[in-house]
Amino acid sequence: MAGKFEVYKDKAGEFRFRLKAANGQNILGSEGYSSRSGCMNGIESVRKNSQNPDRFQKNETASGKFTFRLCASNGQCIGTSQTYDSASGCSNGIRSVAENAPGAGVDDQT
Repeated sequence: MAGKFEVYKDKAGEFRFRLKAANGQNILGSEGYSSRSGCMNGIESVRKNSQNPDRFQKNETASGKFTFRLCASNGQCIGTSQTYDSASGCSNGIRSVAENAPGAGVDDQT
């Protein structure tokens, strides 16, 4: 089973997506979009930018945990990760996004 993007509406009525790995774990979440088409463009941007390691920004939190963001070439953040306990776990999350995003289908739940 391949990874997939789930498109959904949040409580505020905005469109969002989350990228799930083949095992069903959430590996990347989006910002809110006012339109479905904007959300779909965000998915395409993740597919494209996830193949460039320079687009990932790994961060350490004040509590010593790790997260990452995926940014487009213009610097805009297009997805954020969950929080990881270790730097290696965070790196594995980045690798999972890079592996799953290009071929992931879209499950539109709107």
